[in-house]
Amino acid sequence: MTLERQLAESDAFRIAFVCTGNICRSPMAEAVLRARAEKKGVSDRLIVASGGIGDYHVGEPADPRTLRALAGIGLNAEGHRAKRFQRDWFDLFDLVIALDRGQERVLLTMATPEQKSKIKLLMSFEHDAETLDVPDPYYSDEEFFVDVLHQIESASRRLFKQIKPALRAPTPANGSNTQEQA
Repeated sequence: MTLERQLAESDAFRIAFVCTGNICRSPMAEAVLRARAEKKGVSDRLIVASGGIGDYHVGEPADPRTLRALAGIGLNAEGHRAKRFQRDWFDLFDLVIALDRGQERVLLTMATPEQKSKIKLLMSFEHDAETLDVPDPYYSDEEFFVDVLHQIESASRRLFKQIKPALRAPTPANGSNTQEQA
């Protein structure tokens, strides 16, 4: 099933992470948030995807350094293939999370006035962040990929806390809610 069809047929909360080429930061963020949703038992109520603002790597797997950094914390993104963010994704996603202000600027130029409120910077969820940009590790070494992953993990925990209310299971007709707390 295509991503667009999955999104159209689901009432789950939907988040897209966006970086430059969709092979480093946004696949990390996608894997981290998806794993958190699975751990908290709400993966059926959250759809997480990612894309790049450019088409530089469309169809390629995540950077090997991204895969190794994720594997280091027990996550797997081997099946990831880079996609380009499409303008119609604004209608398909509830939140569009940019990894730095460069992507945020591009997304803001693509969005209609009504869609602009969906665009957020990942680091804006990190209250004590020194910067709003998650640095691009592409031209760096393995160690920097791990550093970037830790930054993404921390901000993603805070993002998850913000979206938790939207992930609650629908309350049964009799008024009892048996859902495990997210």
